[in-house]
Amino acid sequence: MKNLQEATERICELKGSLVALDALLPALLETLPPTAHAALTRSFEAHAEAARTVMLNTTMSDHVMAAFERDVVRTRAVLAGTLSPQRVPDSRHAVEAVLLATTHIRTFRGSHLSTGASGFFFCRDERLFLVTNRHVFLDEPSVHLPDRIEIELHTDDSDLRQYATFSIPLYGNGLALWRETTDTAGPVDVAVIELQADRLPAGAVLQAFDTAHLACEEEDVAIGDALMVIGFPLGFHDTVHHLAVARSASIASAYGVRFQQQGYFLTDARTHRGSSGAPVLRRRSGQGGSSSLATWQLLGVHSTRMDMRTRDQVQDESLGLNCAWYADVLMVLTEPT
Repeated sequence: MKNLQEATERICELKGSLVALDALLPALLETLPPTAHAALTRSFEAHAEAARTVMLNTTMSDHVMAAFERDVVRTRAVLAGTLSPQRVPDSRHAVEAVLLATTHIRTFRGSHLSTGASGFFFCRDERLFLVTNRHVFLDEPSVHLPDRIEIELHTDDSDLRQYATFSIPLYGNGLALWRETTDTAGPVDVAVIELQADRLPAGAVLQAFDTAHLACEEEDVAIGDALMVIGFPLGFHDTVHHLAVARSASIASAYGVRFQQQGYFLTDARTHRGSSGAPVLRRRSGQGGSSSLATWQLLGVHSTRMDMRTRDQVQDESLGLNCAWYADVLMVLTEPT
């Protein structure tokens, strides 16, 4: 009983300390010059992301991680409240539309965070879909069995720091809610899940590719063409504005030919875990302004790195090649049911 009493007293002491810290934070912010508030916010986001990375690679209770994320959101709200509207830059003209068409995906089983990945939005016949790899939703060999995902959506088109986390269940009544398909070679590592627009967070700001982005527009696409893979490698991204990063790539196999009879072509790019599901894009010539989504052709969906089992791990470098599933599979996956 004595130990239980001591534990209870200690918990109460910790709660009191946290309340005191909560009172200290706004007091410190009030004494800082206004010009320092934005720098403090950026520094906090960077340190929070570093702490998150350490925690994800450390064995600890899910309750600790949940409490951490809850307090990060609460602290972020306090920091945001100290910024005057006139100091908020108008980001609409500073960001390319393609960055609003991609989103960071986190997979969960219950409250346990499993993995991170990339995804993008695709619209067909006024229906909105989230696109990523099938192995993000389910990967039997690695026993990756999430039951929901979370994505980040901007909620203010004039302040990209404002966002909401949107949770999406992967199953309903015991059945998968996503769509997948196969071709003549077997399973295709691309999946889509439909999003109900009326259930998105209020004021959600996003862009979406559509069937026009799949068309060649009478342009030749050939081996060696420059590409962009836009995603979240190792979860890395602009944590202040919640935007993806781009990696340069090029077409590394005969485009239009199914590499080794699989439904993908190869890209030459430096990629990492977390890039799964990223759009593989080619910039069109003479199509709208540089920030317009129309300037991009959607060629594929990045999946996995390609390597050789016989490669000497000591003497030979990785091939640096990747599989990108042909994007026209989206026409099959988004067909009306």
